[in-house]
Amino acid sequence: MRSYYYDETTGEDQRLPHDSMEAVSLEELSLLGVSYWKADSIDQVDKISEERNYKNRDQIICSRTAMGDIYEEKLKTFFEEHLHEDEEIRWIMDGSGYFDVRDGADKRWIRIKVEKDDLIVLPPGIYHRFTVDENDYIRAMRLFKDEPKWIPLNRSEENDKNPSRKAYVELLNRSGLAV
Repeated sequence: MRSYYYDETTGEDQRLPHDSMEAVSLEELSLLGVSYWKADSIDQVDKISEERNYKNRDQIICSRTAMGDIYEEKLKTFFEEHLHEDEEIRWIMDGSGYFDVRDGADKRWIRIKVEKDDLIVLPPGIYHRFTVDENDYIRAMRLFKDEPKWIPLNRSEENDKNPSRKAYVELLNRSGLAV
């Protein structure tokens, strides 16, 4: 896993690195509520799942081959800025991609490169987006506390008032990262 501020000036292709060369540390991500583990076995994933009460899981393959005609449409959906009311938990089983999360001031994107064996947790209420990288392939295990669901709430004034968003903003305020 590697994270840095997203360079908005490096072109439009979301799959490119957009690397500003301004690194963001794991500690800084932690202040935003983002958690990370290196998990090179299913046993490690099972242990983390038990500790964090993740009861359900499934797998997703994001590639042209696996998704066929809906691939480009799905990538656009994943890359639309959104939040979830639950944690977004992903263990990367193969391939690579990027999660982008908003910084504490809600001004700049932080790009998080994820690759095989990375396990990342985004907190409820954080605005984020996802894309594969130039390899156009990622296979990930999605973990859930309850029944598997993936409901994106796209950024809007209405969703800024969502209880999970309000709780997340309060977390940032307590951390001294006012939005």
